[in-house]
Amino acid sequence: MSDALEELLVVNDVPLAHILSGRLRAEGIDARLFDAGFAGLLGGGFPGIRLMVPTAQLARARWLLDLPDSEAGN
Repeated sequence: MSDALEELLVVNDVPLAHILSGRLRAEGIDARLFDAGFAGLLGGGFPGIRLMVPTAQLARARWLLDLPDSEAGN
């Protein structure tokens, strides 16, 4: 059974979102981008691309991207 996904952060830059998710995937974290297609189509009028990771891998993903807890999702 797969783990539930949790929002790691929201990115407003499509290429940056892909770089960050690739960095996490290279480290074995099942990172997924939500809303990336819409952000590319709508440009700056879209609220952002959600970088999602399994809950069990959230702390490690924060550490790998050097994110403070306050910048992470909920």
